[in-house]
Amino acid sequence: MKKILGLVLLMLILISATKFASPKPEAMHSIEGTWELYSFYSYDGQDISDTIEKSEGYRQVKMYSKGKIMWTRYVPDNPNGRFGYGSYKITENSLTEVIEYGDDFMMKALDTMRNFTFELILKENTFSQITLDEEGHRTSSENYRRID
Repeated sequence: MKKILGLVLLMLILISATKFASPKPEAMHSIEGTWELYSFYSYDGQDISDTIEKSEGYRQVKMYSKGKIMWTRYVPDNPNGRFGYGSYKITENSLTEVIEYGDDFMMKALDTMRNFTFELILKENTFSQITLDEEGHRTSSENYRRID
């Protein structure tokens, strides 16, 4: 009986020790959801040099779901609007969008470029997709807020 009691006590100690010794890794925020653009940043290569608020009436919304992206843009001076659809992949600090089709303007642009890769700063309710130049310096960003 003493052996069984000792064995049970040892097992409890080992189980509780593994619980404290193995913390779960911090979960990365999810980009899944609906986001609206609220501003742009200009960079001097690394740091923000200017903040540009979106113009009156301008709206741009992105929706991410199950590896797919759809975005739409409305500019008051352009009644045609813009949109694109494709797939996406994120890592801890990058976002890659592969656009498959879109409006007429986007389809013409897709002849030369379909893959768009950005530096990603993702928080629970905001994210910035930062454009880098050929040397890896920051040039500009689009900044979004979660709306769903």
